[in-house]
Amino acid sequence: MEEQPYLLQVKNLKKHFPIRKGIISRLVGHVKAVDDVSFFIRPGETLGLVGESGCGKTTTGQVILRGLEPTDGEVWFADRDRGWINVAAMERHQLKHLWRNMQLIFQDPYASLNPRMTLLQIVGEPLIVHKAAKGQELEDRVAELLRVVGLRPETMTRYPHAFSGGQRQRIGIARALALNPQFVVCDEPVSALDVSVQAQVLNLLQDLQSQFELTYLFIAHNLSVVEHFSDRVAVMYVGKLVEHAATLELFRNPLHPYTEALLSAVPKPDPLDQSEAIVLPGEVADPADPPSGCYFHPRCRYAVDRCVEEAPMLRELASEHFVSCHCAEELTLKGI
Repeated sequence: MEEQPYLLQVKNLKKHFPIRKGIISRLVGHVKAVDDVSFFIRPGETLGLVGESGCGKTTTGQVILRGLEPTDGEVWFADRDRGWINVAAMERHQLKHLWRNMQLIFQDPYASLNPRMTLLQIVGEPLIVHKAAKGQELEDRVAELLRVVGLRPETMTRYPHAFSGGQRQRIGIARALALNPQFVVCDEPVSALDVSVQAQVLNLLQDLQSQFELTYLFIAHNLSVVEHFSDRVAVMYVGKLVEHAATLELFRNPLHPYTEALLSAVPKPDPLDQSEAIVLPGEVADPADPPSGCYFHPRCRYAVDRCVEEAPMLRELASEHFVSCHCAEELTLKGI
């Protein structure tokens, strides 16, 4: 396979859900859950994807994995077996092989595990479906995966109800690693866990990334977690990517007003720091009926006439620092 600079490259990705009304289900509009999103992830790194609830983060991850069908756009992936392929254009019958190398860690460790299946069945299911192991080989592989995520192999005969939330998430991680994937979408993997357990799971994910040469798309709300865990960060607002940069650069030198507002809400460890969070006026735009121009302009204190009339394009303002804002050059925004 020709050497590629990226493991994953998303180009102009869109996912629009139809809105239908009436007895004949007449099409009256679309919810633009993901609207022209582009980014890249290099092998072995972690891209943090952040934004408010409903901004399209999880939908983006699901479309990349083809859990949802894309409306438009391209998702290029450096598959270890097939080379540089466009996931968005693959036929459904081809996806089974793709999913050996792309996996998902779910947000809810309670809802994502079948309560009627033992750990052996849950973690071993991908191996059975892909005919990668059976019999004693299957049990040995599951035992090894449980050891890797910090669980005792003898627990493989137990059911999910016997485990805590943190342990259940470890089971989900073991299942995701069963086929030795290249790329893992981590969909808010610690948001449902206690703070003390969150740190343990994050450290585990980092250790596994180093051990198995994994690449992560890390979807999260908590910017403190993202700063600790991610190499680069992409910020979404109402289905669009508004900023994308290396983690330290984005946190110290935000270029988009929405990023500035998010960073201002991060708790400060210094009790002498009296800076106040930026409270955005109004409500988040409706993805089914977004405003004209820049989607953020009704809530932006820096908005000008051009923001109302013309939608900004995502552009590279500094080295690998991309922003979607007409006024980015003129603004001096406060980071952390």
